[in-house]
Amino acid sequence: MGPKLFSFTKGETTYSFRILPIGGYCAMEGEDEESENPRAFNNAKIWKRMIIVVAGALMNILLGLALMMITLLPQSAFSSTTISKFEPCTFTAATGLRQGDEIVEINDYKIYTSSDFSFAMYTLPLVEVDGTTFEIYKEDCLFYLRVHCADIAQDLSQERFQTMYQLWEEGSKAILSSNDRESAYSAMCSAIDNINEAVSLEKVESYPEIDVQKTRQRYRTDMTVIRDGEKIELNDVDFFTYRDGVTNEPTISIDFYVEPIEKNFITLIEQTFYQTVSVVRMVWGSLVGLVRGQFGINDVAGPVGLASAITDVASESLKTGFLDAVMSIVYVMMVITVNLGIVNMLPFPALDGGRFVMLLIEAVFRKPVPRKVEGIINGIGLALLLLLMAVITLKDIWVLIFGG
Repeated sequence: MGPKLFSFTKGETTYSFRILPIGGYCAMEGEDEESENPRAFNNAKIWKRMIIVVAGALMNILLGLALMMITLLPQSAFSSTTISKFEPCTFTAATGLRQGDEIVEINDYKIYTSSDFSFAMYTLPLVEVDGTTFEIYKEDCLFYLRVHCADIAQDLSQERFQTMYQLWEEGSKAILSSNDRESAYSAMCSAIDNINEAVSLEKVESYPEIDVQKTRQRYRTDMTVIRDGEKIELNDVDFFTYRDGVTNEPTISIDFYVEPIEKNFITLIEQTFYQTVSVVRMVWGSLVGLVRGQFGINDVAGPVGLASAITDVASESLKTGFLDAVMSIVYVMMVITVNLGIVNMLPFPALDGGRFVMLLIEAVFRKPVPRKVEGIINGIGLALLLLLMAVITLKDIWVLIFGG
């Protein structure tokens, strides 16, 4: 976009390279002006013009499918949404989830793939809950048992670690199955004693005291699961919530594993399609969240923010390997191209979606919107888009320099 640097013509098409690498366009004769040429855009049938208008967004989605398949190819298996196993000291099991549950809905958001689950988790609000309930008390017992195991784990041999882990699981199950606070606390204390004795540590002099508070912060949600073939509604399922060691911000942790989906040609094609559809739903859900105020300006990024995000993703993924970094970048590219396709089809002036609305009006009233009126509408829309782009770019630069 912007002033032209240089151009060349091949066939009937002129290709130009412009100074601002923030976007591109395809301009056809008769698209923004009247033309007597029978092959011009304005003289084509309405249905042909509609196909042309949606073609760009469609290609974005098709490219997204191709990039999604590239990210899935290296995986040995795919993630389902069916719980296969819980970690020890799991909050979700303490508040309703069970092994074998297939998660199908979280906070009214339908869950079809692991990507749907991830997006639903990301958008969960942090809420204040009643801290005096028995469920919270059990969570505290589980948490202190987790802390104890974490404290001693680093000094254990592999054999003793396995012994500790087995006793940790048994202690967690005892806490989860307890019927009152006394039995839950007793199960925690017994688990600590059994673990210390098994790994040749001295018996603790005092056990953690459970601090019952009126309120607690939790990532809590209502869920719908398929259990033994029956749809079950679960209310107030808690996810493990802890404070990040660097920012001290509340952070959510998933405390269970899911069953794998065997990788073969059929499942690869299925997952490519389903996961891409999930990204489309994620983009649409994010746009709805912006309108509802669920997300703010800090959750929106322009070219500068995207470049910074890609750099962060690549450097983080490099810690586990070069291929992981490449796949992470490809995944971000996939999200961007799908995002562009969807946003471009929004019914907003100057976007392809706005042009499509104009064509619908022409199809209904058998008469095109006057060029002058259409030009004014698209001009205002473009000005607003450029203003939004400028604001977001300035925000991205500010964050890049000063943090945030």
